[in-house]
Amino acid sequence: MLEIVYQDDYLVAINKPHGLLVHRSSIANDTSEFALQLLRDQLGKKVYPVHRIDRKTGGLLLFAFDKDTEIAMQKLFAQNQISKTYLALVRGYAPDEGEIDYPLRKENGTLQDAFTAYKALQRTEVEVPLGKHPTSRYTLIEVKPRTGRMHQIRKHMAHIFYPIIGDRTHGCNKQNKLFKERWGIETMFLHASSLAFSHPVTGQPVQITAAVRAEFEEVLKLLGINF
Repeated sequence: MLEIVYQDDYLVAINKPHGLLVHRSSIANDTSEFALQLLRDQLGKKVYPVHRIDRKTGGLLLFAFDKDTEIAMQKLFAQNQISKTYLALVRGYAPDEGEIDYPLRKENGTLQDAFTAYKALQRTEVEVPLGKHPTSRYTLIEVKPRTGRMHQIRKHMAHIFYPIIGDRTHGCNKQNKLFKERWGIETMFLHASSLAFSHPVTGQPVQITAAVRAEFEEVLKLLGINF
C-alpha cells in the first residue's frame, strides 16, 4: 500500500518508493506496477499526476483528483511557482553551500537554463578503501532546484563532481560498484522531501513533506549520518 502524506478534496500526495514508475511508458512496459494505477486502486477513484520524478528517485509525488486541478498544478510547476526540496547522498565532501547555473541540453539538442542551489547537511568518512584512497567520504545535501529540467539534480551534481550515490547514468561507477558489492545496495539516494505552493483552488499555502524511505535511512545509519 502506498504511503499517503497529504490529501484534500483536490490533491493527494504519496511518498513514492525508489524504483516505482509514475505510469506506464514506452521504455518500461516490462513492469506491472505503476504509482498511478496503484493509487487509483487504493483510493477507488481516478487520479492524475501533475508532475514527474525519476523511477529511481523516492519521495513526494503529487496527483490531482480532477483535470482542472491537474492543469492548474502543472502550470505552477511550469512557471517555477512551487518550492521543491530534495535530499541526496553524494560522493566526497561537498562544499557548505553552492549554486549551479548550468544549462542542460534537451533531447532535440537545444539548451535550457537550469539552476540548482544546495547546501551540505552532514559529512561522513568511513573506513572503506576505494582506489588510491584509504577511506571513503560522503555528504548528505539538501537540494533546491529552481527549474525543473529532466535529471537536473543528477546532472548538476555530476557536473560539479559530487555525483549522487546509486545514479548509474550520471554517477560514479566505482562508488556504485562499491555499494553493490560490499553492502548489496543499488538504490539511488535522491529523495523528494518537500513541496510548498499556493493551493490552485483554495489559495491557501500548502507545505507537504515526506520522510526518507527505509533504505535511505538505513544507508545513512550505515555511514554514521544522524538525520
